[in-house]
Amino acid sequence: MSLLDFVADNLGLVVLLAAIMIILATDIYLERWMVRRIFLTSILLLVYSITCYIEEYLGNLTYCTVMRPVLIALNYSLVTLVLMNAIMILHPEQSKWVFIPSIINAVICFVSIPTGIVFYLTSDNHFQRGPLGYLTYIVNAFYLVYLFVCLFLKRKNQKEDYFVLCFILVTSVMCLVAPLFTSEQATIWFYLTISTDILMYYVFLLQQYTKCDPLTKLLNRQSYYSDSESFRSSITAVVAIDMDGLKEINDRDGHVAGDTALKTLADCFWKAAQNGQRLYRIGGDEYTILCLGNREQEVKDLIKRIKDEVAKTPYSCSVGYALKNDEQLSVDDLYKLADDMLYEEKKLFYARSGKDRRKHQNG
Repeated sequence: MSLLDFVADNLGLVVLLAAIMIILATDIYLERWMVRRIFLTSILLLVYSITCYIEEYLGNLTYCTVMRPVLIALNYSLVTLVLMNAIMILHPEQSKWVFIPSIINAVICFVSIPTGIVFYLTSDNHFQRGPLGYLTYIVNAFYLVYLFVCLFLKRKNQKEDYFVLCFILVTSVMCLVAPLFTSEQATIWFYLTISTDILMYYVFLLQQYTKCDPLTKLLNRQSYYSDSESFRSSITAVVAIDMDGLKEINDRDGHVAGDTALKTLADCFWKAAQNGQRLYRIGGDEYTILCLGNREQEVKDLIKRIKDEVAKTPYSCSVGYALKNDEQLSVDDLYKLADDMLYEEKKLFYARSGKDRRKHQNG
């Protein structure tokens, strides 16, 4: 057994992890903490693959070695650490308590070396499970359920995003369940699958940068044009939104304050939106919402929620909407009608505030 033997037997994994690390080293899009987290997970997978390879070699011996139980405990610990890091990558808004199950699992697995509480080795080097033999699988199941909650219940993803997230979740479950039914090649399936999922999620994140506005994280203008065509038959209403007084904020407080205002409003729209309501920032202070299958009351309820959320902030916005009562109306037609309604509300805002709108043409 040598390093060359390991590389020869795990060439696909080595190439995949090397590709991930090269991509991360040249990445200019992701935040640095995200790059570090993905890099750490890749290193853990590499270490896990090496320790599994050595442990498998020692498991083929006819006698028990001191190193094998240490490697088994380490492997059980690394699996949960990899999953815990995956949660931190996919859903970073986690508190530190997410580390606790993996730490408890690692401690108990290493305590098992002298006690046999999780596993032990017979005199002829055969692996046996102890009273807590399925502890690591239970912890892994907990992480997978929690990952499901994070991905599907705590986030408002666009429908098309769920295909990617479902693939990642299903393949993770498959490679973790496989060792319960067969030990042959099971560990190789695990780290190859998780490495592929990491690479796929990285590509998914890059795709989000092409679809989303970097400041507000809402879908961008290009996505609006694309979705206007893709969902043409499903669009029943268009909502147009324009921030009030952005130019005044920029002139008085600076563009950083203006960016904060734009982001704050976007967060309000995000909280107000429900299924079938896709949010876009299509210009400086211009937003729009495509409503898919929504009836008029649902659109009015959406606008009320938006105004309620915005009322909690120091800012304000004008809103207009148009319903697709005539099948001949295009999305552009609906937007123009919604914009006309918005313009009337904007005039009322400036009339109430006593400001001269000509001095605030960008807001």
